[in-house]
Amino acid sequence: MNHRPLLLAIAVAAGLLSLSACRKTPSPEQEKPAARAENGETADQFVARINAEFKAAYPELTSAQWLSSTYINDDSQLVAAKANERALAQLNAWIEEAKKFEGQPMSDDSRRALNLLKQATAMPAPRDPEKLAELTRIAAKMEGAYGAGTYCSGEGAARKCRQLGELEDVLRSSRDYDAQLDAWAGWHSIAQPMREDYVRFVELVNEGARELGYADTGAMWRSGYDMEPDAFSAETDRLWEQVRPLYEQLHCYTRDKLQQTYGVERGVVGEGLLPAHLMGNMWQQDWGNLWDMLQPYKGVGDLDITAALERQYQQLLSAALHRRGPSPGPRERFEAEREAQLAMAKAMTERAQDFYVSLGMPRLPESYWEKSQFIKPLDRDVVCHASAWDMNMGGADGKSPDVRTKMCIKPNEEDFTTIYHELGHIYYDLAYNPQPPLFQNGANDGFHEAIGDTIVLAMTPKYLESIGLVQGQAQSHEALINTQMRMALAKVSFLPFGLMIDRWRWGVFDGSITPDRYNQAWWELKARYQGVAPVQPRGEEFFDPGAKYHVPGNTPYTRYFLAHLLQFQFYKSLCEAAGHTGPLYECSFHGSEAAGEKFRAMLARGASQPWQATLKELTGSERIDGGAVLEYFAPLQEWLQQQNQGKSCGWQAPAAPAAQAAPAAATPAKDA
Repeated sequence: MNHRPLLLAIAVAAGLLSLSACRKTPSPEQEKPAARAENGETADQFVARINAEFKAAYPELTSAQWLSSTYINDDSQLVAAKANERALAQLNAWIEEAKKFEGQPMSDDSRRALNLLKQATAMPAPRDPEKLAELTRIAAKMEGAYGAGTYCSGEGAARKCRQLGELEDVLRSSRDYDAQLDAWAGWHSIAQPMREDYVRFVELVNEGARELGYADTGAMWRSGYDMEPDAFSAETDRLWEQVRPLYEQLHCYTRDKLQQTYGVERGVVGEGLLPAHLMGNMWQQDWGNLWDMLQPYKGVGDLDITAALERQYQQLLSAALHRRGPSPGPRERFEAEREAQLAMAKAMTERAQDFYVSLGMPRLPESYWEKSQFIKPLDRDVVCHASAWDMNMGGADGKSPDVRTKMCIKPNEEDFTTIYHELGHIYYDLAYNPQPPLFQNGANDGFHEAIGDTIVLAMTPKYLESIGLVQGQAQSHEALINTQMRMALAKVSFLPFGLMIDRWRWGVFDGSITPDRYNQAWWELKARYQGVAPVQPRGEEFFDPGAKYHVPGNTPYTRYFLAHLLQFQFYKSLCEAAGHTGPLYECSFHGSEAAGEKFRAMLARGASQPWQATLKELTGSERIDGGAVLEYFAPLQEWLQQQNQGKSCGWQAPAAPAAQAAPAAATPAKDA
């Protein structure tokens, strides 16, 4: 996750301009003398001024938010809320001032910057100072509540309190049906107190969006993709229809394995839906932790990255214990464990850095290693949700770039690939830091999320073997299917989840999903898109959307859906640049200077031009497309169709009440 400051983020896309607005020859109108404000300032001078003011104010805001995420308490929440309040007030003032230049001659870059300014926050604030202050307090409170969320069970001496990481460990490794259900339901209970705050939050951001000229906040988010909001919704529907058949085959195969493991009744909910608590992930967005039951060919082409990382950790722990003498006590052992955990987290991060460096990118600054959060601290609550931070937009006044990541790294495959993903954000930041501040962002928000995942696709078995994580891989069809299944459990399983979160929020923002059916609508959409359902009733006393960070954190989520398609397009293009021949899935461009040069050129563009132009420069196409996904997974899709032959695939989502019917029919059950 790329963490631009929560409130003052150039977040929703690359602006409102069409492709024709990208650095064209000045029109006769533009050749007229520049219009000036009452103070004699031209539009170009105004943009230069706010760029300078924005960059000067930026470190104070990011520092406040860093503290509120890594030292969660009432004081840090207050500091963050006040910093956000000042930033939003300044943003509103800039936007109001920019109106003086509407329709006036200015450079194309200035026109683009002013459009981006209007889109500069995912959290539009009302102009009323009291309401603005209320909004920032609620935002800080909800994010803090998520980070400090704790589920306690049992009584007296048996009372046990666990936070998200420990509860995720249960879903990751346990196959005890009831233990998994307890962990899943326990985490979802932490969001219940957010519900009232979220209702008010929606009212406030919608007021802010309307003051900016948008119908609601969802329409504002969708307006940032160089197309009309409704056209963007239709485009995401088109992309989903491209890849949905592949997801349905994976869903069918997974349901069969769950029923084999837990029994026919427990392995399915209703008409073909997967039980939410059995998917190995708190939100069912990544099914990789079900590898023990979903592995197509047991033991073929061993890709147990988690086991390899655990062995490396144990070696570091043994060395740390050895340094403490022949018989370390409990305190010494505890210190050795913390030392080994930090060393392992940094070693995993260094390995990810090496991949980027092999493409010609710089090593991370020393301050990165000093200031990042690599493991969970012992003395305070933190937000462990992984994120990447650019603290000072490349530095100024002789200061070097201050970039950081925030994670609670554990030696497992999920965290290992997440580090590669997060460093993608960091290297994007570093590449476009020379751009003016208002252009320091991704071409669209999906680009930012796709960069690191493009690298993850290049982490082929041969690459993993080269860094000592897996043994030599036998070239066989069975090994290929195993490799593709591991990737699909992360990439394909995510696709509908990446779509449904904002489908829910768009409905909340436009009023079609009212507060009295927040939870009902959430699970209707989970069923419709993901084909998953809870095994227990989840009434309106719950607020299950709040159990996913991006809802209380107000981070638009369609970017992740787009990223899961863009990364395959990027990957294919970089493989071609590296001179790869053969099946797409065999390509690793690790060490390719040609691929690195092409990649860096795209990253350096930032948001300085419409995303379609940037996409075309890298891939030759102006359109996001799922074709590369289907090309990559073609062997697996054929294999899944064979495995599912004769089975009843698909699912039927529970019918919504007649007066509140879902906007589209559920996926029908059908034979494979």
